[in-house]
Amino acid sequence: MDVDQTRYLDAAKEAVKREAFNMQRCLDKSQLMDGLRHATEMLNELRTSILTPKNYYELYMMVTMELTHLNMYMSGEFIKENKIADLYELVQHAGNILPRLYLLITVGVVYIKSEECSRKDILQDLVEMCRGVQHPLRGLFLRNFLLTSTRDVLPDDDTQTADGGTIDDSINFILLNFCEMNKLWVRMQHQGHTRDKAKREQERLELKLLVGTNLERLSRLEGVTVERYEKQILPAVLKQLVNCKDSIAQEYLMDCIIQVFPDEFHLRTLENTFLDTCCQPQSQVNVRNIIISIIGRLSNFAQADPSNIPEDIKLFDIFSVKVTQIIQSRTEMPPEDILVLQSALIKLALNVYPAETGYVNQVLQNTLNIFQTEEGRAKGCSNELGKLLRVPVDHYQDILTVLELDAYPKLFSFLDLNTRKDLCVYIAEHIIETGTLIYSHDQVDLLLTMIECLVADAPDQPSNQIEDPEDFECEQALVGRLVHQMTSQVPDQQFLILNTCKKHLIAGGDKRIQFTLPSLIFRAIHLCRVYHDLREEDEKWEKKVTKILQYINSLLSALVKAEYWDLSLRLYLQASLVCDAMGISNAETVGYEFMSHAFAIYEEEVSDSKAQLIAISLIVATFERTINFSEENHEPLRSQCFRAGSKLLKKPDQCRAVSLCSHLYWSGKNREGAGEPLRNATKVLECLKKAVRISNQCMEPTVQVQLFVELLNKYIYFLGTGCEEVSESVLSQLVGKIHEDMPGLESGDITKQIVKHFETTLRFIESRHQLTF
Repeated sequence: MDVDQTRYLDAAKEAVKREAFNMQRCLDKSQLMDGLRHATEMLNELRTSILTPKNYYELYMMVTMELTHLNMYMSGEFIKENKIADLYELVQHAGNILPRLYLLITVGVVYIKSEECSRKDILQDLVEMCRGVQHPLRGLFLRNFLLTSTRDVLPDDDTQTADGGTIDDSINFILLNFCEMNKLWVRMQHQGHTRDKAKREQERLELKLLVGTNLERLSRLEGVTVERYEKQILPAVLKQLVNCKDSIAQEYLMDCIIQVFPDEFHLRTLENTFLDTCCQPQSQVNVRNIIISIIGRLSNFAQADPSNIPEDIKLFDIFSVKVTQIIQSRTEMPPEDILVLQSALIKLALNVYPAETGYVNQVLQNTLNIFQTEEGRAKGCSNELGKLLRVPVDHYQDILTVLELDAYPKLFSFLDLNTRKDLCVYIAEHIIETGTLIYSHDQVDLLLTMIECLVADAPDQPSNQIEDPEDFECEQALVGRLVHQMTSQVPDQQFLILNTCKKHLIAGGDKRIQFTLPSLIFRAIHLCRVYHDLREEDEKWEKKVTKILQYINSLLSALVKAEYWDLSLRLYLQASLVCDAMGISNAETVGYEFMSHAFAIYEEEVSDSKAQLIAISLIVATFERTINFSEENHEPLRSQCFRAGSKLLKKPDQCRAVSLCSHLYWSGKNREGAGEPLRNATKVLECLKKAVRISNQCMEPTVQVQLFVELLNKYIYFLGTGCEEVSESVLSQLVGKIHEDMPGLESGDITKQIVKHFETTLRFIESRHQLTF
């Protein structure tokens, strides 16, 4: 088929070139009649019905280009010596109607320019005579030639010219031409076999610009005012649009109206004309695109300058009413289209009326009402609904404003689980990225209820669904970060926020609290410090701090119950430090409770030897920093640390833990000492000697020497801080032992590290204590 098309087109183009050459030669010799004969033969090539619209257009352009030579000849010497009226009559005797009309239009334009006859009459004559060609393809191109040829001769003002015609005549001329072209265009759909329907539709889409050019030409007439557009142009165009009952024509022409005419015209005719017509097209017409296009156009117009929208035109109200009518009248409208329309309305409200949150809520409420009354419409549209719900979040940049929209969280129930999760993650990330602070417990409750599928298992979550561990951890880490955005400058209000968070996060179950409760505990710790700073202003601060510590203990109990031992131990120690720093009257009781829980976890639940060393190290380090324990409680805890360290499974771990306990007897503090270190040199030396004995029991030479070097550093520390039981002779003995054992070590990276550590230690001794070994 493509080969045949190419052959037909090439043959026609050759004929056009031949006849155009002969026509030009005759015109050069002033042989007009022969030139017209060749022009007629050239135009006869346009009578073909074989070519496709695309190929016919190529041939049409070639022919009309050659006709410009004829136009130039007649507009030049010929018109000076001859009457153009006679030629106008002459060309009407051409044999075939199509060449006759092309020639008539060409001569008619020259006739108008000569001002020998009424412009109005000639234009009327031309547009009426074009009715003689009723073949859709040939007729469309003929009328397009008429429109483009008369472009410069149409009257464009209200003044009656000498040759007749006003702007109204031009409008009537173009409207008549438009109506006839649209009829021809629509008729194409009903020619041929039904199996070729898709092909015909494609051909029609290729020709739509020919019809739309009429509207574009109307919009360019300077004499077209808002009043003329409202009373003369738009009613005629819309009448033709509705009466043609063709979905392709209706959709294209409505979009064409939106694009070619000015925004001021649309504002004037929006409510009672254009939008009313949007309810009348065929059911196949995609009204969604038309409404979105006009909303986008006017929204941009308003954004450019808010004063562009007159106060008496309630743009949002107009669109809201009409969109509702369209949705109600088109019961077959897909839910995706409904949501896209509602999304366009929200964007209109946000762009034109940014301060009116009620408009956004109204759209959301209307959407909610549609889905509640017709539940079937909500199925399968989660993605579009999710996009709609993101629009307010993106625009306001403040989740607090979004939370004021009553209908917003209610629409979450119409989202499927995955879309709901994606939206909740998006909201949480947006809050964190924008640094939005949520300062009311009511707002916190609303937000956590809204993102419930992140905080707890959703009711619609399949019981057999296996979540991706990495995605789950990311989601819960996000919730943990979100907790830090829930803060109020009023301490009492902050405590209400913490309680609200606890209610939601505890409900998340054991698998979630390991990610979420630590954030809540640290927010509570921060609140303790806030109350402590306000102790001079708030006489009840101590009771409030005690209550917060009880709150922390309840959260820690939940973590213990869920068997997160390591996390619980660390947080108990952190809570103990905070309690000690607050200086409340019952600090020792509460702090001892936290420490005892930490010890209990260590003794009962920590079984791995490496984890045991880390745990006892943390306990010792925490205990060393406390100052509010009485000697009655301090001494048992010190002894407990020492015993726990000496009972570790591995000798190197025992050595390190026991040497670490020496700090409890030196820099540890109790209440009786009024904050001063214990400085118990005897106990310090006892711990260090115990550590040395343990290290001597190690069978691995490399490990033994490494422990000796570490213990040497301990001795140096205590010597430097004034521990009288640690003498230089002890250091000498230990250094000698290391020198003695060092040569026997196997070469390797670990040995190199030990040697380097030892050499660095010796240099430090020489620089600080002027000792040489």
